[in-house]
Amino acid sequence: MRLVFLGPPGSGKGTQAQLLAQRLGLQHISTGDMFRQAIQERSPVGRRVERLVNNGELVPDALVGEVVRAHLGGLPACCGFVLDGFPRTVAQAEWVSAWLARRGLCWEVVNLRVDREVIVSRIGARRQCPQCGASYNLVFNPPQRDEVCDRDQTPLIIREDDQEAVVRQRFEAYRQQTAPLLDYFRKAGGAFHDVDGSTGGPDGIARRIVEQLRLG
Repeated sequence: MRLVFLGPPGSGKGTQAQLLAQRLGLQHISTGDMFRQAIQERSPVGRRVERLVNNGELVPDALVGEVVRAHLGGLPACCGFVLDGFPRTVAQAEWVSAWLARRGLCWEVVNLRVDREVIVSRIGARRQCPQCGASYNLVFNPPQRDEVCDRDQTPLIIREDDQEAVVRQRFEAYRQQTAPLLDYFRKAGGAFHDVDGSTGGPDGIARRIVEQLRLG
């Protein structure tokens, strides 16, 4: 199975992609994780990405494609995976569709529908450990001690791209550039699953996704 997760920033697609990968035995491929690692390592790609991310801008197709192509190219043909954060534009979708078609592979799309104000509220509750990178949510996945990492007791921070003004900018960038993917994938021939991502918590949403995937 090859799954593509769609949804606005903060919709929970990263959490759901990880849960589905674990439950279905798939590899979780996250462009966000790739870029955050590059930023932390201060690589040339990381320095280019950091400026864009901190301003709430989308990373250009060419740069995203460069990273994803290198990763997918190293996977065995039999490997099932979940794409999290890619594709984000129609051009990227056309590339991944062609890549799969050349290998005789099909895909399914999961689209998480979440209201903008719900997203702003959720992201405002997100925290990250600057030392080990562990992520928390003060509502859904709080640390054992308030605002302190469970692993190394480091005070948690709000990432630059989780600031409210940046979140709203990211949502607008999604609306303008990524939302057209919905029309593309609905017409492209693969299975398309619309899932309510606003209510039920991570486990409840995951159950809805699995149910829809099983129903086909």
